Amino acid sequence: MAGRRSQVLDAAVRVLGEQGARALTHRAVDSEGDLPAGTTSNYFRTRDALLAGILGCLFERETAAFSSLAGEPRPVSVEELAGRFGVMLRQLAGPARSLTLARHAIFLEAAHSDALRAALLEWSQKMWAFSADWLGAVGSPEPVLHARQLLAFGDGLLIDRLARGGDDEFAPEAALVALLRSWVGVEKSVEEAVDN
Repeated sequence: MAGRRSQVLDAAVRVLGEQGARALTHRAVDSEGDLPAGTTSNYFRTRDALLAGILGCLFERETAAFSSLAGEPRPVSVEELAGRFGVMLRQLAGPARSLTLARHAIFLEAAHSDALRAALLEWSQKMWAFSADWLGAVGSPEPVLHARQLLAFGDGLLIDRLARGGDDEFAPEAALVALLRSWVGVEKSVEEAVDN
């Protein structure tokens, strides 16, 4: 049963990511997953239930990605952190494009659903905490606030890339370094003023 449910969710993520929120129906998911008619509705009776299931699926995938990063040593410089984050953004804009589009579609749906918004916030807080740890390691004076801003900035870069495209190579590192330096520079300026 768990295998079939995963099949449904994989197909639902593909529909949402490749065709958009309007295309997300039980019938479309059955068709995309090459599943017998009615399979999706057996697992997720309503569209809201299906969206909640997709959100949970996305959380699992992104949590696994962040967990693999968590096993690595903390970055020791702004440039190293920007480099790691840049690699992740390129993955999300390239090979994981469909997954990223599905995640952004869920974000928009959450703006109109209290239940989705609550689940999204709970998951986001875990991602902010992980990112705050790394930001603190490179000298952010407000790592929790900056974690939220960094992830929002990354999502903005992804939306711009996915919606507008571009023939150039996606290289977000320079923008990330500039942002991170502006935060770390604030702390250094305060320390320098105290020392003088």
